[in-house]
Amino acid sequence: MDETLNRLLTNIYRRLLAHFGPQHWWPASEPFEVIVGAILTQSTAWTNVEKAIANLKATGKLSPEALRHLPEAELAALIHPAGYYNVKARRLKAFAGWFGERYDDSLEKMFSGDIVKLRHELLGVYGIGEETADSIILYAGNKPFFVIDAYTRRIIDRFGLSPRAKNYAAYQALFSENLPPYARLFNEYHALLVRLGKEHCRKRPVCQSCCLNRGVRGSESNGFPCAV
Repeated sequence: MDETLNRLLTNIYRRLLAHFGPQHWWPASEPFEVIVGAILTQSTAWTNVEKAIANLKATGKLSPEALRHLPEAELAALIHPAGYYNVKARRLKAFAGWFGERYDDSLEKMFSGDIVKLRHELLGVYGIGEETADSIILYAGNKPFFVIDAYTRRIIDRFGLSPRAKNYAAYQALFSENLPPYARLFNEYHALLVRLGKEHCRKRPVCQSCCLNRGVRGSESNGFPCAV
């Protein structure tokens, strides 16, 4: 662990938490719903995902068995609000099929083994990339894998902390190697970064009202130390 990076990342986290408060992620009633949400939220807003999940709940289709038996066209119609509904219907059915075959629809079995191996398996399921796999592991499994998304990359780049490789694993290592491996911390930190990215660290940043505007590194007094 790099002590300088640990102090900086911890300071950022504390500032964000003090300003925004706990984010209560993931907004779902049970782990399988989290998984479905993680797949549906690709390339769409969460408000649209909520509508799609509500449709699945209302028709009794929010279970792996129901998703396996539901014709793809009917599933696509139910999740229509989430966008890319034909592709996402195939992804949901692919996951449900794999989940039943590999783990007998048991989340306990799925999350009780080697998490690195599980991540590798998830990446082999149609339509599941690194961000979705890590969201499933962190938010449904409560295991400490830091989720990297576009907001996180943008914030890290503007802080001048970009890893040399500039790939998903390198950004993830920045957090996982310099913070204690606690799922609760990784959960809250990622949620807070998303909140910051949506409200302040946009493509055109709104730095003046940002809670990280001054002294986040512990020594600056002349404003926000990012490279915007």
